[in-house]
Amino acid sequence: MIHAIVVTQSSKMLTNLLAILGEAEKFAAEKKFDMGVLLQSRLSPDQFSLVQQIRTACDTAKLGAARLADREKDVPVHADTEQTLAEVRARIESVIAYLKGFSPDAFAASAERRITQPRWNGKSLSGQEFLIQHVIPNFYFHVTTAYAILRHNGVGIGKRNYLGDMPYRDAA
Repeated sequence: MIHAIVVTQSSKMLTNLLAILGEAEKFAAEKKFDMGVLLQSRLSPDQFSLVQQIRTACDTAKLGAARLADREKDVPVHADTEQTLAEVRARIESVIAYLKGFSPDAFAASAERRITQPRWNGKSLSGQEFLIQHVIPNFYFHVTTAYAILRHNGVGIGKRNYLGDMPYRDAA
């Protein structure tokens, strides 16, 4: 189940974010303004810009998977210097590619693993606590805020864009 959440669902939401950025690019072109304006937009002066929301969502996905699977040594490094849509897309795509490298078996002992981060001052969470109380809410917070920044700026996106394709089946 951890693989389904950390790899499958995070990859899906990052893919949805790529599609949403495509809509933002079309919007900027139609309105004849530089896409960089949207990338630097924020909902509030004390919140991250769109580009930083995306960076943080990407970091949460890749570091969450790496910490849960005890693979922090192979996490891709991003310099946090993205300024263009192409650079932002490349970052998202690199995180999706990284996540694809995890098998379900990589998370076999994840729930019990003790996980810490430097800013936790020596405290730790179990892998299950880390996933449920940190990774999932933090990831969705930043993806949702990225969506909200674009929506707030007039990009014609809605819940279907946010949720993406659903694995619907015919009723039994």
